[in-house]
Amino acid sequence: MTRPFPQPLSDANANAGGAGPFGLLPEWDLSDLYTAPDAPEFTRDMKWLEQECAAFAADYQGRLATLDAAAMLACTHRYEAIDIAAGRIMSYIGLRYYQNTMDAVRAKQMSDAQDAITAYTAPLVFFSLEFNRIDDAAYEALYADPALARYKPVTDRMRAMKPYQLSDELEKFLHDQSVAGSAAWNRLFDETTAGLEFTVDGEVLSLEATTTLLQDYDRAKREAAAKELARVFGANIKLFARVHNTLAKEKEIEDRWRKLPTPQTARHLSNDVEPEVVQALRDAVVAAYPRLSHRYYALKAKWLGLEKLQVWDRNAPLPGEAPRTIGWEEAKSTVLNAYGAFAPKMAEIAQPFFDKGWIDAGVKPGKAPGAFAHPTVVTVHPYVMLNYLGKPRDVMTLAHELGHGVHQVLAAGQGALLSDTPLTLAETASVFGEMLTFRALLDAAKTPEERKTLLAGKVEDMINTVVRQIAFYDFECKLHAARAEGELTPEDINALWMSVQAESLGPAFEFMPGYETFWTYIPHFVHSPFYVYAYAFGDGLVNALYAAYAGGLPDFQEKYFEMLKAGGSKHHKALLAPFGLDATDPAFWNKGLEMIAGFIDELEAMEA
Repeated sequence: MTRPFPQPLSDANANAGGAGPFGLLPEWDLSDLYTAPDAPEFTRDMKWLEQECAAFAADYQGRLATLDAAAMLACTHRYEAIDIAAGRIMSYIGLRYYQNTMDAVRAKQMSDAQDAITAYTAPLVFFSLEFNRIDDAAYEALYADPALARYKPVTDRMRAMKPYQLSDELEKFLHDQSVAGSAAWNRLFDETTAGLEFTVDGEVLSLEATTTLLQDYDRAKREAAAKELARVFGANIKLFARVHNTLAKEKEIEDRWRKLPTPQTARHLSNDVEPEVVQALRDAVVAAYPRLSHRYYALKAKWLGLEKLQVWDRNAPLPGEAPRTIGWEEAKSTVLNAYGAFAPKMAEIAQPFFDKGWIDAGVKPGKAPGAFAHPTVVTVHPYVMLNYLGKPRDVMTLAHELGHGVHQVLAAGQGALLSDTPLTLAETASVFGEMLTFRALLDAAKTPEERKTLLAGKVEDMINTVVRQIAFYDFECKLHAARAEGELTPEDINALWMSVQAESLGPAFEFMPGYETFWTYIPHFVHSPFYVYAYAFGDGLVNALYAAYAGGLPDFQEKYFEMLKAGGSKHHKALLAPFGLDATDPAFWNKGLEMIAGFIDELEAMEA
C-alpha cells in the first residue's frame, strides 16, 4: 500500500539545535524536498499533480482491461510518478507540521495541502476498482510479461481487496470525505497531545518530558510524574473517549459496508500477512506472559526491595545503577560503531543521517512527541524524528529509527510502488538495529553489574516490544468489539485497558488510581488501528534472525541486505527462506520468546 504520512509514536530541556546539555543536536534540513512552502518548485509540483491526475483519468478510465503489456507498463510508470509527486509534497508539509504542531500557520498549510491533494487525486479512485474488475485469466496472462511481472506483488495485494471494494461512487465519496473524517480526528488527537502540559515539582513539562521522568532515578519524582500524567489524562478523558468512539465507529461502518469479516482484516491485508500467523503470534506471547513479564517483574520487585511494584517502577533504573546522561556524540558513535561492526556498509548508509540534516533530535515546544523514520519518496531520502533526552533508552530509539532509515534507503531502489514494506517486516530492520547496538554494549561490559544492568534494560525493552504491544493489540480487539455493540463511556474504555494490563504485567504490580486512563496517549490506536502487533512480529523475527547470525549462517550480511533491498516486492515467507526461517510455522514464535526467557534465566542465575 502507499504509505500515508507517518504518525509519531509515543520543555524543560528544550534544545532547538544549539549546544545544550546533550551537545549539539541536529535539526532537519528539508531543502532536499522544498526550500519553502511558497517555493516556485512547490507551486509547480502542485500544479503538475492536479493536471496529471486529471490527464491520467482521461487517458485510462474505462480502458484498463484493453491495455496490452507495454501500455499497462506505461500506465504504471505514470501512476508511480503521481505517487512520488504527492508523497514529496505531503512529506515536506507533514514534516514541517510535526516540528511544531502548535504553529497555526503550519497547521493550516497541512490542512490545505491534504484538502488539495485529496481533491487532485479523486479522479484516480477508478484505478484500483477498474483494475480489480479485470478477469483473473487476463490478469495472469498480462502480468506474465517480464517488465510487468516485477509489479505483480503490488497488484496482487491490490486485488486481495477485490472482495471488499464498494461501488465506484461510494469509493469516491470515502476518498473525498476522509479529510473531514478520520484525518480531522487524527489532527485533533495530535494537537491535543502536543499541547498537554504537566507540572512536576513546579516545572511545566511536555508529554514527552513527563513520560521520560518515569525512568528517573528518583522514585519520588517517578511517582509524581505518574500521578501528574493520570491527572492530566483524566482531565481530558472525555475528549480522548470521543476520538476513540468516533474513529472506531467510523471503521466499523466502513468495514461493514465492505463486508470485511473482522476489524483486523484490513490491517492483515495491508501487511500481507495471514490472520492465522498473527493469531499464532498473539497466542504464543500471551501463553508466555508467566515466564516472561510475570517472572521478570517479580525479580525486579526483589531488586527494588518492594513487595509490589507500582506503575512508576516498571521502567525504573536498577538499584546501584549510576545516573548517567549520554551526550549526542556518544549516542551517535555507539550506534554507528555497532552498525559498522556488523557490516561497514550499514554504517556508511547511516552516516549521512547525521551529516546532512536528516535527523531532528531536540525536544522543542510544540514538537510532536515520540519518534519515527519517514521514507518520504524514493527520489529523495528518509528523515528521522527523535525527542532526545540523553537516556539509555534514547540511544536504543536512535538505533531503532536508524534501522528503519537504512531499510528505507536500501528499499528505495525498488521504486515508489515496490519500496513500501508491510509493517510486519518494516519493524524487522529497526529492531535488528537495536539488537546490534545492545550486543555491542553487552560485549563491552567490564563487570557483572554492568552486564546485569544491560541485560535488565534489554529484557525491559523486549517486554515493551513484545508483551506490551500484544497487550495493546488485545486492548484494541476488545475496544472495537465493544464499540460495535454501542457507545463506550470513558469508564468502559478504562476497564478494557485494565483487563489487559493486569493480565500482561502480572501479580507483581499494584495499579495506582488513574492508571486506567493511560490508554489515552497511545497514538497507534488513533492513527493506525492494529498496527501494534507489527512490533512483536518484528521482535520475533529479529530474535530468530540474530540466532542465525550468531550461529554462523554463511553470507548472513549479504542475505540480510538483500532482504532489506526487497522492500515490498516479496512475501515474508520468501524473504525469510534464505535464513531457513518460516513465520507460518506455529513453533516459530516460541524461538524468539525463548531468547527473552534466556536473558531472564541469566539474570536469575546472577542472584543465586
